[in-house]
Amino acid sequence: MGTRMRKAKGNWTSLKPGPANFNALSPVSFLPRAAEIFPERVAVIHGTTRYRYRQLYARACRLAGALAKQGVKRGDVVAAMLPNVPAMLEAHYGVPMLGAVLNTINTRLDADTVGYILEHGEAKVFITDRVFAAVTAPALKRLKRKPLVIDVDDPLYTGPGERVGTVEYEKFLSEGKPDFGWSLPPSESDPIALNYTSGTTGRPKGVVYHHRGTFLEAAGNIMAWAMPAQPVYLWTLPMFHCNGW
Repeated sequence: MGTRMRKAKGNWTSLKPGPANFNALSPVSFLPRAAEIFPERVAVIHGTTRYRYRQLYARACRLAGALAKQGVKRGDVVAAMLPNVPAMLEAHYGVPMLGAVLNTINTRLDADTVGYILEHGEAKVFITDRVFAAVTAPALKRLKRKPLVIDVDDPLYTGPGERVGTVEYEKFLSEGKPDFGWSLPPSESDPIALNYTSGTTGRPKGVVYHHRGTFLEAAGNIMAWAMPAQPVYLWTLPMFHCNGW
């Protein structure tokens, strides 16, 4: 008995993490699970638009695939300046599916500051709603290296603001496939988001979140709120703020 125990204990050091006993913690894993278990449950309500979880997952995969076709890869930054519209939610899954880093920009900043963030963060792609054109158009003009700019033209918005990009979001989404073969990050310490302060005491400072931290923050919020099973709720805080917690 003692010999067998000592032998087993000696082998514990060889039980390193592997595919059978380890998965990187990432909030990206929430969506495919929901799409598999609750495919027909409503995931998004935007005006008269309803997306089921299977549809939200497919759209996030399409975004990842379309970005991959544009050369976006692990570690690249994809910036977004959007209201709480479906495209914003889809970016929170589609971008990290590639191992890329999502940079959500405060929608209340001026053109000079937005331009600084795009340049300092080295955004390769910029997804923006035309409602912010008065800020994003001059911000883009100050950049030495131009990102690919994707316009979100929200049908619920009928006010002023021109498109500033080269492709509209829905058209861009159609270039990706709903069964895009994404994967979790090789390390849960990989960056998932790059957020900037508002610059009240100088230039904005960038803060990097990693996959593990955002997973634990999301799970912690569920427990702190005592959230019941299958809730329906309206997220009112702008998602650029700490990425919707």
